[in-house]
Amino acid sequence: MLRYLVFGTTFAFAAAAQPGPFQAFLLSQALTRGWRRTLPAAFAPLLSDGPIIALVLLVLTRVPAWLVTVLQGLGGVFLLYLAFGAWKTWCNYAALSFAPMGGGAQTVWKAALVNLLNPNPYLGWSLVMGPLLLKGWAETPAHGIALLLGFYGTLIVCTLGIISLFAGAGSLGPKVGRALVGISALALAGFGVYELSQAVRVFLVR
Repeated sequence: MLRYLVFGTTFAFAAAAQPGPFQAFLLSQALTRGWRRTLPAAFAPLLSDGPIIALVLLVLTRVPAWLVTVLQGLGGVFLLYLAFGAWKTWCNYAALSFAPMGGGAQTVWKAALVNLLNPNPYLGWSLVMGPLLLKGWAETPAHGIALLLGFYGTLIVCTLGIISLFAGAGSLGPKVGRALVGISALALAGFGVYELSQAVRVFLVR
């Protein structure tokens, strides 16, 4: 059981530490909404990964390539939409930008959608976590549960730390906060363009 728990913990830490669209979204939300409104987003993978796990465990490593490509394209479009929202915040930025804006539930659903349209969780679950979960569950359900607890427990704790770190930047003043909002907009746009271009490239070479 300890082996599965350690693996889940290690894999989650590696996934949370790597920069990506989800982290860029958290940065944007933490700077514009504040840490209290953004903290619920740490639990977004619990919403988005359910359908992903069900799909991957159903077909395991036989997820069709075109589905991953379509999801990557949709994710790129959605990230560009989020980048546009961050850019508008940058244009109209003021110290009051850190006042509560909207509800935490809205942030959770947006974060879940970012994760759902990101092909990386599909690849991670089909190539790594999925086969290991099936193997551990076949040995004893406790092994599968240990893997899931280690993975999601670590992922949530690391994400909470990332949000707190990002939100703390807001106390450095409006100029720094506005600059970081601009950086988050560029990051979201960059990830969006990259994912969209990768999807288009795959379709063009076919």
